[in-house]
Amino acid sequence: MSSTVIDQPRTGARKPPSRAAQRSNREAPDRARRRKSPRQRMSWLGYAVLVIGVLGSIAPLYWMFVVGSNTSAAVSQFPPTFLPGGNFVDNAAYAQTRVPFARSILNSAIVAVSVAVLQVFFCSLAGFAFAKLRFRGRNALLVTVIATMAIPAQLGIVPLYMIMVNLGWVNTLQALIVPGAVSAFGVFWMRQVVMGSIPDELVEAAKIDGCGTFRTYWSVVLPNIRGSAAVFGLFAAMGAWNDFLWPLIILNSPDMFTSQVAIQQLRTAYSIDYSVTMTASVIATLPLLLLFLAAGKQLVAGIMEGAVKG
Repeated sequence: MSSTVIDQPRTGARKPPSRAAQRSNREAPDRARRRKSPRQRMSWLGYAVLVIGVLGSIAPLYWMFVVGSNTSAAVSQFPPTFLPGGNFVDNAAYAQTRVPFARSILNSAIVAVSVAVLQVFFCSLAGFAFAKLRFRGRNALLVTVIATMAIPAQLGIVPLYMIMVNLGWVNTLQALIVPGAVSAFGVFWMRQVVMGSIPDELVEAAKIDGCGTFRTYWSVVLPNIRGSAAVFGLFAAMGAWNDFLWPLIILNSPDMFTSQVAIQQLRTAYSIDYSVTMTASVIATLPLLLLFLAAGKQLVAGIMEGAVKG
C-alpha cells in the first residue's frame, strides 16, 4: 500500500523586520511632524498677531481709565503713572457740576435707540422694495440713492439747519433723530441682505397666501433677516451715539446736550482738565462696551450670516 504524505502548514515565527525597516518606520512620523510644523508655526504666528491686535485695542481704553482715575497733577508728572488711581468718582462728580452729564448720557441713549430702530425699519423696508418689487424706475432710483453716498455730509449741514429752523426743531432731539432715520448705505446693505437671504419663491408664496406687500415684509422678510438687521442696528446706534458735529451745531442748551457735546463743554477757554475729560469719556464709552458684550453672539452670527448668504 502506498501512503499519502500531507504537507503540514508552516507555522514558524515571522521574520523580524530589518534594522533599515525599523529606522524607516521611526522616521515616517518624524517626517509627518516636520511637514506639519510650518502650518503649526503659521497658526502660532496668527495667534500672536491676534493677541497683539487685542492688546493694541485695549491699550487706549486702559490708558483713558488710568488718566480718568488720577488727578491732574498725577497726569502731568514725568514719568507718567501707568496704574489706576482713586480719583475717578471725584472727577465724575466734578464733571456733573460743570455740565449735566448724566442728562447728556440719557439724551444720547434716546437718540441712539431711536435712530437704530428707525434705520432698521426704513432701510430694510426700502431694501426689500429694491430687491423684490418690480416698479418703473427702480434701477435709476437705486443708482441715485447709492450716488448720494459720494456727497460729503458736511455739504448738507447748512440746508439741514435751515429746515430745522423752519420746523422749529432747533435745540431738540427730533433734529438729531429724524435726519438720521434712514441712510443710503443702510438701504444698499439691506437690499444686498434681502437679495441673498430671501428667495423669490418665498415672496411669491406669501402673495399666494394673501399677504400684501407690507405683510410680506413684516411677516416673511424681516424675521429671516433679523441677524443682519441686528448688526446694522448696532452700528447705526454706535454712529448716532458718537456723532459730534451736527449735535454741536443744532443744540445750544446744556440740558439737551448729548454725551459727545457735553465732553467738549468740559474744556475751558485756556486749558483742558484731562483727568476730568477722560473720566467723562470712560463713562460715555461704557454703554457701548456693555452693548457689544450683551450683543456679541448676535453680532458674530449676523456678520457670519451676511458673509455666507450675501
